Amino acid sequence: MRNETVAWRGDARRIWIMLKQGNRRWAAGSYRRPGLDPERRRQVAAGQSPCAVVLSCIDSRVPPEVVFDVGLGDLLVVRTAAHTLDSLVTAAVQYGPQALCAPLVVVLGHQRCGAVTAAAEALRGRETLPGALPHLVAALEPAYSTADGQVEPMAHAHIRRTVALLRADPLLHGAATVIGAYYSLDTGLVSRVV
Repeated sequence: MRNETVAWRGDARRIWIMLKQGNRRWAAGSYRRPGLDPERRRQVAAGQSPCAVVLSCIDSRVPPEVVFDVGLGDLLVVRTAAHTLDSLVTAAVQYGPQALCAPLVVVLGHQRCGAVTAAAEALRGRETLPGALPHLVAALEPAYSTADGQVEPMAHAHIRRTVALLRADPLLHGAATVIGAYYSLDTGLVSRVV
């Protein structure tokens, strides 16, 4: 992966193709787990140059490095519940293209997202969740409204909304290609949403 990534630096389309190929390997059970050896660890110890930023959910079943069958240092991964944005998360995403020249940002949602489900149930029942969880519900409310409260359409709507917000970001505009994708827990496959 690393040699391919260096050769493709700046080509978001080819990096996405490479990530899809890794995902197909993962889903088929023929994953390689590249770049996880001590030599690779020593290589990246001096600095990083990931090929892409992945904004993903915190769900333990969706680790982006595994899902895309990539190695240490290949992705800059930012994870929040249902890949929700706030100023700190946005800054972390901006860091990839601005400081590390990563040409691709992937917003990765997934099937049966617990955060999306909890927000949908809270909104449907007009319940207030404990702690800081109302912030999550508020962040997902626009997707809830456009998806008639249905969880899977809501997950897709939230991916599209997050992509639109990042595409409108002045620091990302022109610095990176922002796309949205959806991971199926059932098949292991990632499909592009937007």
